[in-house]
Amino acid sequence: MEDTFYQISKAVEIVGFAIMIYGALTSVILFIKNEISRLFGKYDISVLNKIRLDFGYYILLGLEFLIAADIIETILKPTNEELLQLGGIVLIRILLSYFLTKEINEIGKAKE
Repeated sequence: MEDTFYQISKAVEIVGFAIMIYGALTSVILFIKNEISRLFGKYDISVLNKIRLDFGYYILLGLEFLIAADIIETILKPTNEELLQLGGIVLIRILLSYFLTKEINEIGKAKE
């Protein structure tokens, strides 16, 4: 049974990484398109802000999956050391999520 939960944890972790990689690739492609359009005089800073906003959402979603994977793993082996490590990891990821969300909201407000 423990192996099943460990595999689920790894699958959730892979999904989190896949989401962030997909967001990064999509953002890079859109950024390159935007920079190419700059060569033809059609550059628009609002497109760049939209790319940043979308990329931020992908990072946040990926972080949520990684936190879930860490929680599942720690449930399987709840030693004090593991719980402290999970607490540190979750705290760091929550802080990242908070400040990223704050920046995304500021970009969204500036866009309006």
